[in-house]
Amino acid sequence: MERLPLDVVLDILSRLPVTTLAQSKSVCRSWRSIIQGSVLVDKHLLRMSEPENDPCIIFQSPPPILDHYYFVDFAAYSERNKRLKSFWVSTMHGKLVASSNGLLCFCNSSAIHICNPLTRDSVELPKLSSYPAGLGILGFGFSPTTKEYKVLDIIYQRKRLRSDSHLAPFQSKVRIFTLGDSQWRSLGMAPYQFIARQSQVTVSGRLHWISQPGEVLMKDRIISFDLTAEQFQAVPLADHVTLERRFFELVALRGHLCVAASNASCGLDIWVIKEYNVKESWVKEFIIGGYLPKELRITNGRTPFFKSDFRAVCSFKGRKILLKLWRKDLVLYDPVHERFEDPMFEGALQWHEMVVHVGSLVSI
Repeated sequence: MERLPLDVVLDILSRLPVTTLAQSKSVCRSWRSIIQGSVLVDKHLLRMSEPENDPCIIFQSPPPILDHYYFVDFAAYSERNKRLKSFWVSTMHGKLVASSNGLLCFCNSSAIHICNPLTRDSVELPKLSSYPAGLGILGFGFSPTTKEYKVLDIIYQRKRLRSDSHLAPFQSKVRIFTLGDSQWRSLGMAPYQFIARQSQVTVSGRLHWISQPGEVLMKDRIISFDLTAEQFQAVPLADHVTLERRFFELVALRGHLCVAASNASCGLDIWVIKEYNVKESWVKEFIIGGYLPKELRITNGRTPFFKSDFRAVCSFKGRKILLKLWRKDLVLYDPVHERFEDPMFEGALQWHEMVVHVGSLVSI
């Protein structure tokens, strides 16, 4: 390798799975210097973030052991290497919020942490005031324009009324923190109220949530937050996109924003917006049936799915889609052959929380 030009070495190393790259730091001092250098870190992250590359999945163990985590690197996954890798991060029993460019965001009742599980870099953000009567939603992402990582905090509180005869409407307070700054900044009020469940999706430098139905029309149910402009806006839905009000979620597949909506057969319809913010570019790309093969029906305990029994997590080469089932078991769906497969990860446990993750050696 020492006889090769540096640019050739960088190109070769940038194609390795991040777990292999992390192990390669131990080969020698020169390799360690190259692998930890910003040029390779940026080059590798750019390549791994391309839609045609398979992601990692980070799993968080259930309470009360919230500090235990597992991951599987699908770029390095094979039939001979099917065991989940475990790692430990000291986040004081923090909940896993989101992943961005290899950095993870955790929160608990008293602190928010950002860390890289491979490099073990970690930072605690400045404290936020507590809101006992509030309902908080956190977002975490990267602005490709400003090259900044940002944490968004949205707190909902009921307005004070003179009479207790009926519930007061919610009012919001929005704050943002840019990694590297010393304090949070106020952004005023959020014009929408979001559903407090894990449906945050980051696409095109924007965070996305589902808004509460209320009086809002279905076409205004997907809301984005631009991490560069620091503004909210509704994502337009085409008139032909049909979504049931009871259940639909957001997911990012191959770099595109998607809506996974329940259908009449207790399966999922997955709508994909091919060109971001172009209303007419929504396409129903996948129709996933509501039944599993016999061997998986036995494993998972019942024959048909109901409305909220499974959701899309991410997609892979060959268009296979990873689904999380009602008991948080995982299956792969092959839309080409219309069949389900059991990925059979050794060491996998039920009731994990999980996020899609692009492993990197990015420093905080």
